[in-house]
Amino acid sequence: MVQDIWLPPVTDIEAEGQWLRGQLLAWLDREFLAEAIHPAIAERAAQVYIRQRLEGEDLVSAIHIALLAELRHFDFAMSACSEFVVANAIAEILLAKLDIR
Repeated sequence: MVQDIWLPPVTDIEAEGQWLRGQLLAWLDREFLAEAIHPAIAERAAQVYIRQRLEGEDLVSAIHIALLAELRHFDFAMSACSEFVVANAIAEILLAKLDIR
């Protein structure tokens, strides 16, 4: 389970979403063979993250749960990963940004 850690307020949601998208895409390509589906996975995950932040969610564990719920409907058939892998990776990326590991 992800610890209860709050993210700082977002000042530029588009930039943060783009940053997260890039970080997740790089992570996916490092951890798995680069797959054509990775950009779509990163885009969808970033959309969920952005929406959660715009709705005022700052708790990493709540964002993690929202990612699991939303990505459950994404078609991972063409990928070696799943919604669990992606949600966990995003939590780790966010914690690394805060220098918490």
